Amino acid sequence: MKSSQTEAAKNVVRASNSRSLPEFKPHRWLRGGHMQTLGAFFLSRRIHLAAAEKRMIEVEPGISVLCHCHWQEKRSTALTLILVHGLEGSSESQYMLGIARNGLAAGMNVVRMNQRNCGGMDHCAPTLYNSSRSADVAAVARNLIDTDHIPAFVLIGFSMGGNLVLKLAGEWGREGFPEFRGVAAVCPAINLAAGADALHEPANRIYEYYFLAQLFRRFRRKVRLFPNEFDASRLRGVKTLREFDDRITAYYCGFTGADDYYARAAAANVIDQIARPTLIIHSANDPFIRLLSETRKKILANPNIIFVETEDGGHCSFIGDRHVDLKKDDSNHGDSNPSKSKYDGRWAEREVVEFAKQFQ
Repeated sequence: MKSSQTEAAKNVVRASNSRSLPEFKPHRWLRGGHMQTLGAFFLSRRIHLAAAEKRMIEVEPGISVLCHCHWQEKRSTALTLILVHGLEGSSESQYMLGIARNGLAAGMNVVRMNQRNCGGMDHCAPTLYNSSRSADVAAVARNLIDTDHIPAFVLIGFSMGGNLVLKLAGEWGREGFPEFRGVAAVCPAINLAAGADALHEPANRIYEYYFLAQLFRRFRRKVRLFPNEFDASRLRGVKTLREFDDRITAYYCGFTGADDYYARAAAANVIDQIARPTLIIHSANDPFIRLLSETRKKILANPNIIFVETEDGGHCSFIGDRHVDLKKDDSNHGDSNPSKSKYDGRWAEREVVEFAKQFQ
């Protein structure tokens, strides 16, 4: 473990086509995995975006998801970022808004995708979202290609959304849409079973309680909306995320149980098949995201993947000093005008957009 943290402190980057990323330096008052993670949750920001086009996109017959689309003046010539949120997040999650702001400032289209049920869409269909639904992301991409004639897109996902975009990239391999240029994932939950078990560790129970409270609330709402499809009694005795996935997610989504769900939905199964440029950002002190050794080997062996592991950063947080010297810090990004970055200290949000700039 000590050697792994030593590597992480150096920001490990492994890929034949890699370029160095600026080192992540945590805010001096937010050091440590829990401080970073909770800081991102409690430190709200005011992110002002122009009004988005709201679009319902069918991902399965009779099942649609809500997307918020931000377009450049000439949408058919701009690179498009398709953003996918994490567990119990939505298109309004802070990191989704932060990346949208950064991408728009860089001249990109941005589409903030809600997963099924999310973004106030519980009433739309008797279905649940889960970590296997990479086909939903593909359906959104197809709609943008067919309707808006976008010339190129990059997938960006956080946590559960990171698993989805990496899973899709691996499933596509070399056969994906020709418009697909690359994928970036921040703290992706690609070893689902290990992550669920980590959430149940004593130090992480606060996060498990939060997720369970949100998931219970959502499921009870689904029961009220679709009483003939869902049974609230299945929640009895559920005290862990693994139990919820066993009794609810797996049961209603076509899996035999939590173990089957975790095994089949994990992007770790196909990460060695990714054939497009990929950026994975992972924090060594993420409280509950775990990368198994065999998954790490697959990542490091794939020449298409840039893998960056930082010593600090928590879960999807990476809150640094907003007063960093951007001109110096952006020297490897080819941006001679640091004022355009409007950097607010959210390091990962900046880096995924910088990664996408190579495809413009």
